[in-house]
Amino acid sequence: MNMIVASIVFVILLTVGLAHLLWSIGSRWPIKDPELLARTVIGRPGVTKVPRLASLIVAALVLAAGVIALSLADHDAGDWWLTAVGVALAIVFIGRGALGYTAGWRAQFPLEPFATNDRRVYSPLCLIVGAGFLILVIMRLL
Repeated sequence: MNMIVASIVFVILLTVGLAHLLWSIGSRWPIKDPELLARTVIGRPGVTKVPRLASLIVAALVLAAGVIALSLADHDAGDWWLTAVGVALAIVFIGRGALGYTAGWRAQFPLEPFATNDRRVYSPLCLIVGAGFLILVIMRLL
């Protein structure tokens, strides 16, 4: 069961990480207009293109989190520190997911279509990933 949860979390994070990696090398996938792409994936006023360095950093961090999810499924891997990292990632993803539904977050990222995508896709996906990390940690401790 834990490998199924880890695989689901990994596939989600792999997909997000690959999208950010593509944007970091200048790809405009899946939206050709750079300004519309920025409004879709960032949603902050004044941002007219996806920042390449930030996308590269996000890609690396998200892909690393995916590898950690797979590692958490292996009870023999790591030690207490791996479990602690799993708890931290659960908190980060659940926190990001919850923030997406707050007025303060919406004030910082009000542009459409990001605002709608965030409520319908990005925030729920973060909550799912965070719950996945939480499940993996609990299963690891049992």
